[in-house]
Amino acid sequence: MPRKLLILIHMYVAAFLAPALILVGLSGGFYLSGYGGETTKISVSLPADTVLDFKAPELDANVRTLLKDHDPNYSFEKIESRGPRIQTYPKSRPYYEFEIKNGKLSATHHKPNFQAVMMELHKGHGTNLFKIYQKFVALGLLLIVLSGISVGLGSKVYRRKTIATTASGLLVFILLGFVF
Repeated sequence: MPRKLLILIHMYVAAFLAPALILVGLSGGFYLSGYGGETTKISVSLPADTVLDFKAPELDANVRTLLKDHDPNYSFEKIESRGPRIQTYPKSRPYYEFEIKNGKLSATHHKPNFQAVMMELHKGHGTNLFKIYQKFVALGLLLIVLSGISVGLGSKVYRRKTIATTASGLLVFILLGFVF
């Protein structure tokens, strides 16, 4: 592939994906620094006779019916079961959690702040459409890295520096990830 075309592909893909890559870098950095975000939890009043069978095949429909009465404009894509709790998804938006304790059903409305939303997107807990976008971002990141290395290897001036830098990066990754 001609060098000029490779540089253009590298530049355009990197520029287009910059917001997503910055999101991943910032949210991951904040998380590793001890700030994963905060979620405001609001207790939801349920009628005393409200029952949900978390193992029922029609659980999704039952939760939709229950939430339609409580929050008519709310919608969700799926339900995740966590033992005695279930949560609506995506969690990158306000979501509901239902829990059974001592045979009694309780509900909580969770409202994540910006950093918590960023972490949920980072972890793949966004909408189905956003997950498709993330797959393209992953492919794009691979393309950016490979095209950058290819451009470096294709230049006599940068070839040794590219090899040395790539090899040292691989060594640090292996040492920190698998040895220490």
